[in-house]
Amino acid sequence: MTSSEPLGVALVTGASRGIGRSAARALAKAGYHVVAVARSQKALEGLDDEVRKAGGAASLVPMDLKDYEAIDRLGGVIYERWGKLDALFANAGILGDLMTVADAQPKMFEETMATNVLANQRLIRSMDRLLRGATPPGRALFVTSSVAQSPRPFWGAYGASKAALESMAMSYAQEVGFTGVRVNILDPGATRSVMRAKAFPGEDPMTLKSPDEVAAMVVELLSPDATRHGERVTYTPEP
Repeated sequence: MTSSEPLGVALVTGASRGIGRSAARALAKAGYHVVAVARSQKALEGLDDEVRKAGGAASLVPMDLKDYEAIDRLGGVIYERWGKLDALFANAGILGDLMTVADAQPKMFEETMATNVLANQRLIRSMDRLLRGATPPGRALFVTSSVAQSPRPFWGAYGASKAALESMAMSYAQEVGFTGVRVNILDPGATRSVMRAKAFPGEDPMTLKSPDEVAAMVVELLSPDATRHGERVTYTPEP
């Protein structure tokens, strides 16, 4: 998009790699000013170069989402600069350790829940009024996994966190439906990513779809004219 007037403001968490990075690029290409959040400053700077080359614009926010007060401050900065948020892509998450529930270390379990659930609740709390203040009202999209609904051995921490995230996001969807804010969950399925490689180290990544393929659906679900609401959307490739 070459116009100096952006389509809107989009906040992307976990924007330094994988689906988050691809979605940030795709949203910028679609005309959004992207607020990119990730822990790695260096990776964010690489994303910024890619966005600029594509003619887009981004604001970089190096931050650990477990710093909940930083999320609150980010909401304040977005309000002061734009007064609204058109799109929230809550993509950041961690896998945790794959082990039995009985053997799982409390610290690991707590960190998985903190990143995958509590940080997203804080995002909702901080961004809700900004989403409501957009015209049309904003769109929010949360990333889940099949293990949230189909538990498997050794995936207890990750599965529990995604199940909790789904329940929370669907409650939020019902709470804001009357405002025009649209909230959905996306299950991207098996995708080429660092997290997937950690979970399945013997898998050939080239047999999996690329994050760029998923990013197209992210843009669609976050677009101003998107009407889907309160749905658990599973990625389906275009025919």
